Amino acid sequence: MVLANDILAVTDSRHPVHAPAGVRVIELDLPTRIEAELTADLSSDAQRSAALIQRRLRDGGVVLQQRIGSAYQGVVDAWSLGITMIPAVVVDKRYVVYGEPDVASAVALIEAHRRAQP
Repeated sequence: MVLANDILAVTDSRHPVHAPAGVRVIELDLPTRIEAELTADLSSDAQRSAALIQRRLRDGGVVLQQRIGSAYQGVVDAWSLGITMIPAVVVDKRYVVYGEPDVASAVALIEAHRRAQP
């Protein structure tokens, strides 16, 4: 039984986590991956490259803007929580388990600790 209210998993694309539905997963390298999508196959001509990136941003519209904003917000959130290693599972912005890629297992460890330390 999961007693945690707020669960967050912090990782990157090289350290996949197994997270149940409803768990927010922050991939710290997502902003870099989105930037790579936007800058893929650019011309050596700076003006052409700038125009292509602008078109890609325009074509991506609100969905792309939301992806970019969410990706950077995730990095800020992980930083503000003081995450020092990945993967990390954070419960209620107070408890963290490092190195466990299975979110349910990490939450179980935290819940066991909470029961032992009322």
